[in-house]
Order: sequence, then C-alpha cells, then structure tokens
Amino acid sequence: MEQALTSLPDDLIDERMLSKLKWRSRRGLLENDIFVDRFFKRFESVLTVKHAQGLMALMEISDNDLLDLHLGRKTLGQVQADLERDDVSEVLNMLRDNPKGQNEAS
Repeated sequence: MEQALTSLPDDLIDERMLSKLKWRSRRGLLENDIFVDRFFKRFESVLTVKHAQGLMALMEISDNDLLDLHLGRKTLGQVQADLERDDVSEVLNMLRDNPKGQNEAS
C-alpha cells in the first residue's frame, strides 16, 4: 500500500490502490463477495486511505468470521481484539449498509 505511506488518512485513494483493494477483497464465500461487490459499487469513488486500511484489516480474517461480522453474529472484538479500531468499524458499517429496496443479491 504505497499510497498509504505518503497520504493522509482522509485522502482519496487512487485507481491503482482501488484495483489492489478489489483484488485483495476477493473471497471464497459467495455471500462475502456479494457484500464486498456492493460495497465497491456504492463507495469506490469516495474511498479514503483510512477506508483502505480498515478494509485490508478485515480482509485478513477468515471468510466465516467476515460473514459473521457482516451478519452481526459476532463483534469485531470477538473476532480479533486488534480489529476494534475506528477505520475497521467504519468500513464494516459501510459493508453492512444496504439501501432500502435493494436485496442482498443486487
């Protein structure tokens, strides 16, 4: 994450970093891919360095733990204590955000 080393947390990420994030965010469970795909469709134009750091932290956990977080079956602290950070929490809320009228498969 070269950009993160030279940027402020609120700076928007560049296309190269976005591409790397998308690649790193590919998951083994279809359900996680749906959440992540919807996340990028909604937020890719406004993602900041802080969001990228939070997303990368979430992508380090197992698919099952990530799905449990998405669905609210576990908290960040239950999955991994060092995930209880503002950047991770903000990205998790963005991942969970489902606009009214949009089903999970959209």
